[in-house]
Amino acid sequence: MMDLLSLLNTIHRPRLLIRAARFGVDDYRRSVHLRRLLGTNALPRSGPALAHLMEIEADMNEMRAQNVAGYSPARHVEVLIAMMGEAQLLRTASRPQNAPV
Repeated sequence: MMDLLSLLNTIHRPRLLIRAARFGVDDYRRSVHLRRLLGTNALPRSGPALAHLMEIEADMNEMRAQNVAGYSPARHVEVLIAMMGEAQLLRTASRPQNAPV
């Protein structure tokens, strides 16, 4: 899963999108938000969920870059929030129990 986190660190998006997502990440609830974004009832583990979200986000970023009429900045921010939330869960899960925060 560290490869996913490393890949996530290489993504560069407009500062406004990232700042908006950072404001929302504290309110991220995977049981509600992830289910809606992925369109599924069964929630995948954080790794596969993050990979799927990254695919969705890449498509959205392509739409943004090409000025596609159907692009939704609000939805893009929602996906970025979910990506940040899932990344936090992955980092927490991969950290040894007694390691300092």
